[in-house]
Amino acid sequence: MLSRVAPWLASRRDIPDPPGLSVRTLDGQDTAALKSLAQQDPVANVFILAHLRAVGTAAPTSGGAGIIGVFDDAVLVGACWAGANLVPVQLDPALAGAVAGAANRSGRRYASAFGPAPAVLAIYAELLELGHRAHEVREDQPLMIIDGPPSVEPNPGLGLGSLADFDRILPACAAMFEEEVGYSPYLGGREFYSRRVEGLIRQGHSLVHLNEAQEVVFKAELGAVTSEVTQVQGVWMNPLFRGKGLSSGYMSAVVEHAQKVAPITSLYVNGFNVRARSTYERVGFRQVGTFATVLF
Repeated sequence: MLSRVAPWLASRRDIPDPPGLSVRTLDGQDTAALKSLAQQDPVANVFILAHLRAVGTAAPTSGGAGIIGVFDDAVLVGACWAGANLVPVQLDPALAGAVAGAANRSGRRYASAFGPAPAVLAIYAELLELGHRAHEVREDQPLMIIDGPPSVEPNPGLGLGSLADFDRILPACAAMFEEEVGYSPYLGGREFYSRRVEGLIRQGHSLVHLNEAQEVVFKAELGAVTSEVTQVQGVWMNPLFRGKGLSSGYMSAVVEHAQKVAPITSLYVNGFNVRARSTYERVGFRQVGTFATVLF
């Protein structure tokens, strides 16, 4: 786990922070600068761009989540969302120490860090020195996109999730979450996760196929959405229907729905998940970067 981060950390310790460097939580007046920074890579930064699209400001949320900004002589040169998760935005790994220090001083507990691998692993190296040890580090998660028609015929059964089916969709979402990260999404309270799933349904970002027996066969969500990019999350096939060659048709249908919202459809996948990567490539996705996820 530490093979990738410890050597970088050792080499970084003797390098002083550049003169003129400062760190602070962003406020509303920083919104334009943050958006301009994130637009340098609208695919990798779709999370923060979707947040700005939804709330319209870089100021801290009512729930206490904020955005750490790193400034060089008053110019915003990097940032990091700091809420339930840490999500770097155009952050040079050399600036990870400043971000990790600010995140540590906040006293918040973070469930994960995710985003471009060099920045995430650098932040974790610094947090590790501050006593924040992860229980899992996923260093290789290909970031993939498709910006044209899918190569496989879409499954016509996939449609938008309905609130009428909430009691079927929620358990499928929870099963996907537990399968992916190894613990229940209800540990922090069932209400918060339920509201998240309900919100995705209301926004038209929940995609699901229920068969005649009203079983969820397949589901996915558009977890982050801008006018340019959607990021697909929560891809899950009911175990009863796996191994039947259905995945590529469903993923093509996901792309078909997503491209009604934005021209580029993106996702990131665990590098070790060879079967999923093969499905995405068959549909027409191609790798454009590498993410990493640190689970605390």
